[in-house]
Amino acid sequence: MDKILLAHGSGGTAMHKLIREYFVPEFDMKSLGDAAIVDLSVHSPARLAFTTDSYVVSPVFFPGGNIGELAVYGTVNDLSMVGAKPLCMSAGLILEEGFLMNDLKKILASMADAAKRSGVKIIAGDTKVVNRGKGDGIFINTSGIGILEDGINISPANIKSGDKIIVSGTIGNHGVAVMAERNGLSFNPPVLSDTAPLNQMVQEMLAHGEVHAMRDPTRGGLATTLKEMALESGLCFSIREASIPVPDGVRGASELLGIDPLYIANEGILIAVVRKDTAESLLAILRKNPLGKDANIIGEVAESPEGKVLLKTRIGGTRVIDMLSGEQLPRIC
Repeated sequence: MDKILLAHGSGGTAMHKLIREYFVPEFDMKSLGDAAIVDLSVHSPARLAFTTDSYVVSPVFFPGGNIGELAVYGTVNDLSMVGAKPLCMSAGLILEEGFLMNDLKKILASMADAAKRSGVKIIAGDTKVVNRGKGDGIFINTSGIGILEDGINISPANIKSGDKIIVSGTIGNHGVAVMAERNGLSFNPPVLSDTAPLNQMVQEMLAHGEVHAMRDPTRGGLATTLKEMALESGLCFSIREASIPVPDGVRGASELLGIDPLYIANEGILIAVVRKDTAESLLAILRKNPLGKDANIIGEVAESPEGKVLLKTRIGGTRVIDMLSGEQLPRIC
């Protein structure tokens, strides 16, 4: 049994064998019922945060990661961006007939490792198989639950004029890594996806300073995410090009391909809008974390012009930043 067959999604012996031999050992599942029961009494009176997402990245293996760990980290990070502590998640896999069992095993192992690193449990799931040619190898859907403690209120509605804007790391790594693998390109230095769990770093930030809003700039990149936050807050985001950390590999790839690194997808960084007088201390905390070693303050918030993002260029000009128009790179996550 080295490839997925339609029988693996039929509900019969083959499917049960697949689940028991591949899924159960990796995810340490205790029950295979239709729903999982989660005891939240130890977290009372905390609030719940819930998220759901689907992952269709192509190719499923790329420099620095694969679709499995991307699905786990993406779910963890979505919960973290509202200040929640991720607790548990589900994983639904849609497999195409003919998908290699060895590749499935690698993906499941990476999901298990990612869940362990993130401190979450994969407690429920589903598997379906579609005919050859009716899918694209593997798609993954996830849902996640997190605990939101009293006093945590992360929202663009909290952003105030004078706040500082922090980015936790270098931009563009994930998008360039996937693009390179998809098109058979190589760069020197090599560019690896930045896919990673941000929950520990977020909790360190929340424990030491007032964070008004957070987002992870995935599809649409830094520029689109900042524009979304500016529109939601009704304020102006002024950022400095010279302060935005762009690695040499991403910068070189962007120049070669004629794309703007501000719009390239990321999977392991966050944008935080924080109170002015806590920005430097929060930056120091971020830089102590391996995932935040390249963090930097990239700008500040002003009253006007409302809903605008303004980039102060290296040569002294000002550029208006808008959302990504169209799809720079489809199937990026």
